[in-house]
Amino acid sequence: MYVSLRDRPAGPDSRAAVPAGRIGATVVLLGLVSMFTDVSSEMVAAVLPLYLTAHVGLGIVAYGFMDGLYQGVSALVRIAGGYAGDRGGRPKWVAAAGYSLSAASRLAMLPAQGLVAITAVITADRLGKGLRSAPRDALIAAAAPPHRLGRAFGVHRALDTAGAVAGPLLAFALLAAVPGGYGSVFTVSFAFAVIGVAVLVLFVPDRRSAPAAQRLRPAGLVRELTGRRLRRPLLVAGLLGVLTVGDGFLYLVLQQRDAVGAGFFPLLYVATNAVYLCLAVPLGRLADRVGRARVLVAGHVALLVAYLVAAGVPGVAAAFVVPALLGAFYAATDGVLAALVSRLVAPPARGSGIAAAQTVVALARFASSVGFGSLWLVAGPQAAVVVMAALLAVALPVAALLVRDVDRQSVAQPRDDAAVPA
Repeated sequence: MYVSLRDRPAGPDSRAAVPAGRIGATVVLLGLVSMFTDVSSEMVAAVLPLYLTAHVGLGIVAYGFMDGLYQGVSALVRIAGGYAGDRGGRPKWVAAAGYSLSAASRLAMLPAQGLVAITAVITADRLGKGLRSAPRDALIAAAAPPHRLGRAFGVHRALDTAGAVAGPLLAFALLAAVPGGYGSVFTVSFAFAVIGVAVLVLFVPDRRSAPAAQRLRPAGLVRELTGRRLRRPLLVAGLLGVLTVGDGFLYLVLQQRDAVGAGFFPLLYVATNAVYLCLAVPLGRLADRVGRARVLVAGHVALLVAYLVAAGVPGVAAAFVVPALLGAFYAATDGVLAALVSRLVAPPARGSGIAAAQTVVALARFASSVGFGSLWLVAGPQAAVVVMAALLAVALPVAALLVRDVDRQSVAQPRDDAAVPA
């Protein structure tokens, strides 16, 4: 992998200025923004399950609702964020607003007490994530050669995940130094979030996403998002998303089985993110070669195995294997889905198309978290995981059949410099 430290000139044909095999500086800078932001967000995410259940005292169903909120509330603004970036032609500033909102929520965790206040803070954080994700991914897709989108998203996700590895380690160190010091975690996480916003505002080029004449009006956007090319990928994203159990739940299952102590709980996130970091670029390159849809489905096979291990493998072995499998799952699905969808819509609707896929996944995972929390209460943790594993095993062949020719459709889409009627 080569990283170009020279930005491309602005304009719809500027992709040609990026040498073959290289990833533009914009991708690297956005990766650094995400790295600092993920140090911040993963510090909070790593302590949130224990903070909510042990410190705040939420029951498992209430935690399921909160986890679903954490996963799914961003769906409320994802398409709005993608469309705002596409329509205004300035995705950088839409992303900056989202990053700023999430940064402010870190500080707001300090005085928040009780279910209502914590719900409001988490909602603000996730709304910020929903607002920024699609414009940021549209900037990445616009900065990379089309045949290397998987690699570009892999580079971004690798830098992003480097922060996700460091975040739980910092949280672990802070809680080791100050037992129960959740306030320290929230304060330090705010500082890292501010650094991420500063890098975005000061260093990421403010490039227009498309000439004004090519920007889509609402009617054109609706045609793109409901078009034939997107239907099956969005259906598959929703089907598999609703069968995706959140990391926090699986880690709580391991803790309930005495596979990991409470003090080492944040390190489960470190292990998952370390594997994600190692595999993001290789699996992105593999997706470019063999097909992004194939790698997307294969990633959910790793998730299925993680379920089976969490439910059935005794002892500490599960505490090593489950995080590793989850890391492989995220490396094969997160950036790969964005890369796949970005080539299925016209360039002026790129941010909105990515946002549509992210919205489907977020809503599906919200439903999954609420449903799994209820299933846990009725059947117990291990039985609930087995049920989800069985449903996912049935869904995977269906998903593979639905997306078997999607990559060939993406190759046939118009060139990015072709005019798209408004």
